Amino acid sequence: MTVSIVVPLFNEEDNVETLHERLTEVLDGSAIEYEIIYVDDGSNDRTLSLLEEIQKKRKNILVLSLRRNFGQTAAFAAGFDFARGEIVVTMDGDLQNDPKDIPRLLEVIRDYDLVSGWRKRRKDPFITRRLPSMMANWLISRVTGVRLHDYGCSLKAYRRDVVKNLRLYGEMHRFIPAVASWYGVRIAEIETTHHPRLRGKSKYGISRTLKVLLDLITVKFLQSFSTKPMQFFGPMGVIFGLAGFGISLYLSAEKILKGVNIGGRPLLLLGVLLIIVGVQFVGMGLLGEMLVRVYHESQKKPIYAIKKIVGAGR
Repeated sequence: MTVSIVVPLFNEEDNVETLHERLTEVLDGSAIEYEIIYVDDGSNDRTLSLLEEIQKKRKNILVLSLRRNFGQTAAFAAGFDFARGEIVVTMDGDLQNDPKDIPRLLEVIRDYDLVSGWRKRRKDPFITRRLPSMMANWLISRVTGVRLHDYGCSLKAYRRDVVKNLRLYGEMHRFIPAVASWYGVRIAEIETTHHPRLRGKSKYGISRTLKVLLDLITVKFLQSFSTKPMQFFGPMGVIFGLAGFGISLYLSAEKILKGVNIGGRPLLLLGVLLIIVGVQFVGMGLLGEMLVRVYHESQKKPIYAIKKIVGAGR
């Protein structure tokens, strides 16, 4: 088994050397052929220079330096693109994830495609970190249908074919299990050790909650309607259009049969508005269908994922 360890770092000069020592201590003590990919996400401290010094001493270390701070999702995506291992393991660079959990992830992934860590005994402030995380995990699990206790845990193991099929953007790294579920991957979750942050400053906070919620809407749409947008917009357009048509028909009957003045009634405006909105939703569905077909045909992107081919000399 060859393993690629992907670690994004942003202003972690106080943790880099200790992190590398702990990682290599665990990995060198196991029968694993490995590489470590450190991704410097535009740090403005000594993080990059320390990584370069580490790389000079070990041939199986790769350092990627991004031009600016693109965010953790982009850093993971860069690491995935350069990873050569059969298994790709991700973790944070702040020493809160424990490298000693990596062999356990590798043992479990023999029977799965993706193994996610669960910080059951999380060592973070309750109000600012753990409570928002608990609510987000519950919501993500309900919306996506992929039930995990801890979507935010960066300590995960993936089979190579899983990460190579992913296209990440925004804050999507935390939704990888949900996005990967489209391919029918087998997902497991195990408890992992979590340490309090002792050095450096956390890059997370409540402000990221809104970004997570917005990306959750995107993930749900992509998960359910990425290849059939008309099935999302169409029913809403039909419902609004029929409601508007029904209101307009009722008012027309009032006008013709009873001679009621309907010109100034708010109900007339509502009926017209609903018809217009209904037409717009149907039009958005049609435009979405056209864009999906252009995207898949121009990119030659398949609408399916093959796990294995058996027979016929393949």
